[in-house]
Amino acid sequence: MLAGWGCMRDNQTVNTSLSSLQLAHGNLELPAFLPDATYGMVRAVDAIDLVNCRVQALVMNTFHLMQKPGTTAIQSLGGLHCMSGWSRPIFTDSGGFQAYSLIHLNPKFGSLSERGLSFQPEGAPRKFQLTPEKSIQLQVGYGSDVVICLDDCTHVDAPASEQEAAVRRTIAWAKRGKAEFERLVEQKKLAPGETPKLFAVVQGGGLRALRKACAESLLEIGFDGFGYGGWPLDQEGNLLEDILGYTRELIPTHFPMHALGVGHPYNVAACYHLGYALFDSAMPTRDARHARLYAFAESLENQPATLGGKWLRYIYIEDERYIRSNRPISPNCDCPVCSRYSLGYLRHLFKMNDSLFPRLATLHNLRFMTMLTAQLAREAR
Repeated sequence: MLAGWGCMRDNQTVNTSLSSLQLAHGNLELPAFLPDATYGMVRAVDAIDLVNCRVQALVMNTFHLMQKPGTTAIQSLGGLHCMSGWSRPIFTDSGGFQAYSLIHLNPKFGSLSERGLSFQPEGAPRKFQLTPEKSIQLQVGYGSDVVICLDDCTHVDAPASEQEAAVRRTIAWAKRGKAEFERLVEQKKLAPGETPKLFAVVQGGGLRALRKACAESLLEIGFDGFGYGGWPLDQEGNLLEDILGYTRELIPTHFPMHALGVGHPYNVAACYHLGYALFDSAMPTRDARHARLYAFAESLENQPATLGGKWLRYIYIEDERYIRSNRPISPNCDCPVCSRYSLGYLRHLFKMNDSLFPRLATLHNLRFMTMLTAQLAREAR
């Protein structure tokens, strides 16, 4: 159930109030940043750490989970929530983007057809099959709160013929995926409160006509929410705001929309103002492990009504200036790290290559992201 979602078009989309998405494992307040727990874990931290950083939900990946630890192991361990010790909502990506990346990197690793995807990563003992039906079966079987239909991902600069084929395939796969989803819900006799939400992904590259055709067909099939499909950045790493904004406009505002793969703080803020409510990326946690920490340029209390200007600053902990620093990463951060540890100590841990550093750095960057989404929500009030 969605509450209070609204937007304005004319170059800027804004949220009129904090929204929420009721899921089987709890209410998700929007906007929300979901850390990538690709293999069932967020590197370096556990479920208690994530709760302490006020993380509301996680994204896990079907492509990777079906390989490691494998579906049988996940089911033996009671599903993703029991396995990971995470009692809050879990989204599962279909695996389409990862399979696309693998196959396009080297066709010897697999192939794509109207039936689905066939792949065998280097070093894998066997070949894996991922069809629209299989992707839904796996995600429902894992106990996901939000299931995402398998889609055919393309690069924004791919030729029109490739984009057209991908859109046709994405629509056909979404239709098959929904049919399988409904069959499983009926078979398992899931009550409304236990039933996962089903999302579809809008493809079409940088071609507006194809984005429109894909969105209209998916809306006709009917889903609980939608995702932006395809890499959201251009070759220079710039956010594709024009096509992201246009794609959001194609979907009625009472549907939540997920900016898949968007995680840079500036890009999260930009996409929120385009009307997106959900974000996920490995960037904040990866940056933390590589000693790039996030901080607001000044206290949130002193921020303008909108996060304008250069409100983000980076702290590179390896810098010698921090050797004797008694200051926290950010004096305005309430994370477990800033309330206890100094920059000098964190730098010492990093230089000693101690395993405590990636945990503490990850805690801080995740709390920064949840503070950012909370600030964006306050803007909408």
